[in-house]
Amino acid sequence: MGYAMASNIRQKIPKDSILYVNDINATACERFKAQYSSHGPIEIVSTAREAVENAKVLISIVPGAKDVKKVYLDETTGVIAAKKDDQRLYLECSTIDVQSTKEVGIKLKESGMGTYIDTPVSGGVPAAELGTLSMLIGHPPPPSPDSSSNPTSQLLSTVLSYLGTPSKFFYLNTLGAGLTAKISNNYLSGTILLATAEALAIGVSHGLDPAALYSVIKHSTGQSWMCDHVMPIPNVQKEYWVPSNSGYKPGFKTQMMLKDLGLGVESARQVGVEPTMAQAALGVWEKASRDERCVDRDGSSVYLHVGGKLPAGYEDKGVRKEDREWEFS
Repeated sequence: MGYAMASNIRQKIPKDSILYVNDINATACERFKAQYSSHGPIEIVSTAREAVENAKVLISIVPGAKDVKKVYLDETTGVIAAKKDDQRLYLECSTIDVQSTKEVGIKLKESGMGTYIDTPVSGGVPAAELGTLSMLIGHPPPPSPDSSSNPTSQLLSTVLSYLGTPSKFFYLNTLGAGLTAKISNNYLSGTILLATAEALAIGVSHGLDPAALYSVIKHSTGQSWMCDHVMPIPNVQKEYWVPSNSGYKPGFKTQMMLKDLGLGVESARQVGVEPTMAQAALGVWEKASRDERCVDRDGSSVYLHVGGKLPAGYEDKGVRKEDREWEFS
């Protein structure tokens, strides 16, 4: 996700603007610089502090809450260690718990470091590559179509336009609200993907042609975004970005489903809702996260875990080493 998001930023910002990149995977940074330097200068930095010292906008997307806190609150390498600038804008695009993002946002504000907004994204790698992500924004909408009277809102609108489609920008007014919406959405996507994989496995095991079964589902009441864009059976959809078509290359790793559904369960219990669907799904995802057919692969590989059959002639070659690494995570 982050690699694709950064590619759109480098291609859309002014050619003389410098893009600073940082990731725990130094190889990914070098590859990114080699691939996109023709669009303008790219500098690799070793810490978030170095990045923000030279920039008015910081965009982050990392695996979990502890990583977000390290990026922003580490007193040596984090944003909070940089020089103060109350005009900086921070878009935090990770999926983490609401309390952690509030903690980070409040500390940055109290320290005079600028405006921190939880801005989780939806649409997967395909939308990240195309620059058509949905953006769930824990901040009020611009006060008018011309937000020039509010520099932060104006800058926010400009930066969002590099990443997503304005018709899919959802301003949810308060810090943490973007993540609340994201957690609710992911509660659905994690359970629906598992149900889709099981349903496909049932039909194919009974002898149905995978493409014919998909056509029925697509035009019937079982249709879903997950089935249309993350088809668990290889070669049913021909688009290059369907993970199953490239050995279930991430994508969104199977193990990360545990975090997302765990956040859904936690959020539900906080408000007295019984998360029966997520609890049942978590049991399956926990087993799949230890299944060699699914580890470090896109979550759609759960199809293999639940007993799904691969198309005739398709050889499952496992996971390449380079596909086990997070890129701009």
